[in-house]
Amino acid sequence: MEVRKLSISWQFLIVLVLILQILSALDFDPYRVLGVSRTASQADIKKAYKKLAREWHPDKNKDPGAEDKFIQISKAYEILSNEEKRSNYDQYGDAGENQGYQKQQQQREYRFRHFHENFYFDESFFHFPFNSERRDSIDEKYLLHFSHYVNEVVPDSFKKPYLIKITSDWCFSCIHIEPVWKEVVQELEELGVGIGVVHAGYERRLAHHLGAHSTPSILGIINGKISFFHNAVVRENLRQFVESLLPGNLVEKVTNKNYVRFLSGWQQENKPHVLLFDQTPIVPLLYKLTAFAYKDYLSFGYVYVGLRGTEEMTRRYNINIYAPTLLVFKEHINKPADVIQARGMKKQIIDDFITQNKYLLAARLTSQKLFHELCPVKRSHRQRKYCVVLLTAETTKLSKPFEAFLSFALANTQDTVRFVHVYSNRQQEFADTLLPDSEAFQGKSAVSILERRNTAGRVVYKTLEDPWIGSESDKFILLGYLDQLRKDPALLSSEAVLPDLTDELAPVFLLRWFYSASDYISDCWDSIFHNNWREMMPLLSLIFSALFILFGTVIVQAFSDSNDERESSPPEKEEAQEKTGKTEPSFTKENSSKIPKKGFVEVTELTDVTYTSNLVRLRPGHMNVVLILSNSTKTSLLQKFALEVYTFTGKIIRW
Repeated sequence: MEVRKLSISWQFLIVLVLILQILSALDFDPYRVLGVSRTASQADIKKAYKKLAREWHPDKNKDPGAEDKFIQISKAYEILSNEEKRSNYDQYGDAGENQGYQKQQQQREYRFRHFHENFYFDESFFHFPFNSERRDSIDEKYLLHFSHYVNEVVPDSFKKPYLIKITSDWCFSCIHIEPVWKEVVQELEELGVGIGVVHAGYERRLAHHLGAHSTPSILGIINGKISFFHNAVVRENLRQFVESLLPGNLVEKVTNKNYVRFLSGWQQENKPHVLLFDQTPIVPLLYKLTAFAYKDYLSFGYVYVGLRGTEEMTRRYNINIYAPTLLVFKEHINKPADVIQARGMKKQIIDDFITQNKYLLAARLTSQKLFHELCPVKRSHRQRKYCVVLLTAETTKLSKPFEAFLSFALANTQDTVRFVHVYSNRQQEFADTLLPDSEAFQGKSAVSILERRNTAGRVVYKTLEDPWIGSESDKFILLGYLDQLRKDPALLSSEAVLPDLTDELAPVFLLRWFYSASDYISDCWDSIFHNNWREMMPLLSLIFSALFILFGTVIVQAFSDSNDERESSPPEKEEAQEKTGKTEPSFTKENSSKIPKKGFVEVTELTDVTYTSNLVRLRPGHMNVVLILSNSTKTSLLQKFALEVYTFTGKIIRW
């Protein structure tokens, strides 16, 4: 009977709590929760939200009702910060997207459902997230697994940064950051930032690999390196965090003073140069992300047209300062090779524009990778790709043969023909393979037409018989060969196996070591000031292990030296004898058990008793010498042997 009464009491208590929760939901007013008027501006709403969020955050406020209060504040801000939801609430008392009388009727009929949607009833009732699947539904398409992260995300992070959220069940703070996370993801994904979500409950291995020991955690990955986000989860901070991941030298600020130098760098860098003209003083994040994605192919500069000192550029290139303008320059700095102008530049438009202008008109072959891209292997008879290669000497200024080759390439641009050049002195083996008579072309330029047959280096080619000087006759002969190739591919009759090109732009060993060391030091510095103790355990363990080994060795050596000095400390009487030169070595069995004095060499007889202590258990840094004697030679040889050893060492040694 008592058990039945107790069960009824519990049921009544639960129903009472439900009724109280429903009544509180019916009275929910986002304006009252944030303490703002119905005419408040977005700035006032945001200011009030930040103040209340800091005050009622569960990590700072230990009040039992802080968590529920914090959820109400977050939901109120979610409604009032969205103009559409705010308008719906002002008209119908609901923040839903549907409007009108039908929605109002549904609200009256399903008042409990209204309460459920506004208060995350399935996640926060009795402080337990009962329905985490619903909460994580917006992150389903971004979920990462360990193999996906290793095989796709890490390699892709060398082209774009990734923003990853670590979440789990029973995580109330994860509920709070969801509105901000959703808004930021939508914005950054359109700009080209990779997005990922790791559920720590199902992907513990990946969460541990990333170093995320608490939820929610947000981290960024770029060039395979992980950086943790440590600030408040708001849109501005997350955007600045992504921007801080990018290298600082991606985009150069260009003015009238340095634009000639910037555009003239194509010869040393072997890249086209891109200029963006815009009215914002800060380089747009989309442009920085584009510069990072194509950093191996192009150099990027930014011109703030509102700054004094840019008028000469805008006038020279006829720039419309009222719309963003993107220019790409190749070998000629007086005129851009391509231009695009649009008021709202989208990522896809910029990517298409950059992809079409990734290479110079006659790029220099500086690596085997670039050779594969510019001169691909023939796949079929319909997909033939020919490379016209200029073999020339390296010069500081453009030579006449090279300028003539450039003008020919500009006038005969085709999809099936690519024009490139090679410095013969830097790629000597490559040039010698294509030149049938190297003596005839000594110090002169030559032109070869080749077609790659496989990735192992096999090519068919034809080299122009005469050196290339850039005359009209040379251009006419080369044009004739290209026209003939369209009808008769057998024109390329010579075969050869080209050696791999050396990487001319690769940094030397010392520079690579310096860059690696600087990156490691910066990571350690960031770990010391930002990471928690658990994240720093591997580094601290390494430091303490090194210190223990270092000081342990010093202490052991110090004790060892002190013992040796104590054993070899001589009496004053013996020092006086040594000064007078009257000291003679003494060797007797009786003295072997005593502490040896300075000026004496102790000889110990090796027996089965002394074998272990003298030979097996040697102390570090000590050496034993065994002298095998007979009874007849013992007396005479021992004295001579000890005298030789003493004069050689000058100190006490046990024998």
